[in-house]
Amino acid sequence: MQDRPQARLQQAAPTLSVVVPVYDEGEGLLAFHARLSRVMHDIGESWEVVYVNDGSRDSSLAVLEGLRADDPACAIVNLSRNFGKEIAMTAGLDHARGAAVVIIDADLQDPPEVIPDLVAAWREGWDMVYAQRRVREGESWAKRATADAFYRLMQRIGRVRLPRNTGDFRLMSRRVVDALLRLREQHRFMKGLFAWVGFPSIAVAYDRAPRYAGRTSFNYWKLWNFALEGITSFTVMPLKVATYLGLVTALFAVVFGGQIVLRTLLFGNPVPGYPSLMAVVLFLGGAQLVTLGIVGEYLGRVFNETKGRPLYLVERFAPSRPLPPPRASFDVERHAHVQQ
Repeated sequence: MQDRPQARLQQAAPTLSVVVPVYDEGEGLLAFHARLSRVMHDIGESWEVVYVNDGSRDSSLAVLEGLRADDPACAIVNLSRNFGKEIAMTAGLDHARGAAVVIIDADLQDPPEVIPDLVAAWREGWDMVYAQRRVREGESWAKRATADAFYRLMQRIGRVRLPRNTGDFRLMSRRVVDALLRLREQHRFMKGLFAWVGFPSIAVAYDRAPRYAGRTSFNYWKLWNFALEGITSFTVMPLKVATYLGLVTALFAVVFGGQIVLRTLLFGNPVPGYPSLMAVVLFLGGAQLVTLGIVGEYLGRVFNETKGRPLYLVERFAPSRPLPPPRASFDVERHAHVQQ
């Protein structure tokens, strides 16, 4: 397991930590931090926000450095390159020090104003409080339909039950976070890991908003690969399907072969048609390639795990600083003026 930085252990831990993975979110970071700061200030607990810059190519890092210079609650984990959102979240959890940790995206689709409801449920004794979407604004019908189909599929074949209409936006107690940090597999499907660790959980409903700025980096190809990651990480059902496909194909071959023998004995041996022969060959070839592909997916995961590489590398870590006496929440307009 990657060691936690000693610098963050030398100061008193805040009550709440907020982990924010960042990838090319420079346009909306000031607005996001202003709303987050206002919400966290109103909660009245000590807090920090851990921004994880996941190899952004825009101005995200410069904006984050400006935020930290103005707001001591900010911590920055700058990864050495882009490792992907799942690993960026893990890096944030590694560096978060709070008794409870909130994960939220920086695009403002998940409103920071929901965090007090998550904290209220945590204070009632729940270890995992996940935000469940009632409305998904700014998303196409196709994306909503495919997401719903994926959650239905995972609930049927997965070894853990994923709550429907939930993302990464949630609050976790310290014992849940410590349990998650014990899981260091390379292929990380965090929604599945959240469900796998268990602990008492409850949903808080909310309405998801459109993106505040910029465009999502998740296209349909990436979402497809993400779905494959979730399926292969938490179920061996594809391997079973490949086995069943082989058995059905073998049974079909036996029946078909018996039919050919019977027809030859009764009616002679006519020359079989070329189209039917090609159809059988292509079907068998396709079934074999699909089976090899499924086996290859699992074998590739075994190969990556045996390398023992660290999940990520940190180029620079700037911890949050001890907070001064209570003050007004972050002012985005004043900060933008100072930056100019």
